[in-house]
Amino acid sequence: MLPLYRKYGRTVFDIALLILTVYFIMYGFSRLYQLAAPVFLSFLVYWMIEPLARFLHRKGLPKAAGSAISVLLFLALIVAAFFGIGLIIVSQIANLQGSFPTYIAMLQKEFTSLVIWTQDTSDALPDGIMEKINDYFATLTGLLSGWVTNGAQYIIGFLTSFSTFITNFGIAIILAFFLSIEIESWRNFARTKTPKTLKNAVDFMRNHVFKTIRAYLKAQVVMMLITFVIIYVGLLILGTNNAFTIAAICAVVDLVPLLGVPVVFIPWIAYLFVVGDSSLAIGLIVLLAVTMLTRQLLEPKISGNSIGVSSAYLMLSFMLISLSIFGIAGVVLSPVLLILLKELLQQGYLQRWIHLPKDEFDSSPLVMDTPVHESGTRAGTEGDQAEFPAASQAHEEDSDK
Repeated sequence: MLPLYRKYGRTVFDIALLILTVYFIMYGFSRLYQLAAPVFLSFLVYWMIEPLARFLHRKGLPKAAGSAISVLLFLALIVAAFFGIGLIIVSQIANLQGSFPTYIAMLQKEFTSLVIWTQDTSDALPDGIMEKINDYFATLTGLLSGWVTNGAQYIIGFLTSFSTFITNFGIAIILAFFLSIEIESWRNFARTKTPKTLKNAVDFMRNHVFKTIRAYLKAQVVMMLITFVIIYVGLLILGTNNAFTIAAICAVVDLVPLLGVPVVFIPWIAYLFVVGDSSLAIGLIVLLAVTMLTRQLLEPKISGNSIGVSSAYLMLSFMLISLSIFGIAGVVLSPVLLILLKELLQQGYLQRWIHLPKDEFDSSPLVMDTPVHESGTRAGTEGDQAEFPAASQAHEEDSDK
């Protein structure tokens, strides 16, 4: 074992140091977000309002006036979106409330039939069976009660956090307005006062990681819209009420990993089988199958290509690991981690940072293969060296060794 430790000791140390650095950075960002959430949100708002403010400034308006117009238009769009979506949801909830007594009556009818059947069959059962059934039923009732209590607490916590988010978002809009006005002075300060190492890191993140994250977010929006359209059209064909609200809820829930549309459809299908509406239940099963199949076919293509990783196994593994370490925030951080790792590997930084044992690999796992053209030369060698100096420097250092 000692020769193995000697051979791979430096490699393990480099990998452990890299993982520890990433962990502390992510942990630091998560703690900073808890302490200064409006500041982080202000950068997101600034990213959305700045293009219009810059355009108006180029047309001759003062930057403050352009930023103010951009912020007001941004607020108007948000209020209109919330008002429109809220109006649709409230109207469909009102329809659901009107149909609620009918659903309760159907459940009561089925429950009464179940009780009568139980009474008829209990006389023919051996002694002690009914007591065991009652015990099992009591245990199940306790579990359901616990689930309902936890669900209510979760809803209360969600509403509390949502109200906090709205407050932070309002403060972030104000901060984004001032940031849009003062951005040039901050950029000048950053150009003159920032260390070169930090500048290089920021340039790398902006040119490679953030660009890929934007593509990933666009891909998630596309997948959400596809899910919404499929479910909405399917529910209209099945003739169900509240189709828009249900499709919107499914589209939002589908963004949550390991949950998705089945969380909404499976309880609904079970309820329909209980009340005897088997035709609609079968229709929902078909719609669920179509939705899941469509996502399985399109998601690796759309989301995977957006971040340069088409392996669903790798994406899900990163998501689970990040979720277990950082909690719910890990769901958001997992694409960032995967994109960062892919870019560090592609640009040659991992090859510089991690020392592999000599004569152990025919081809280094830290060097991404480049496609070979028919002429026998590797594609874009000169262009890659010009565009990605880090990778070229890594190869030069390996040659010196």
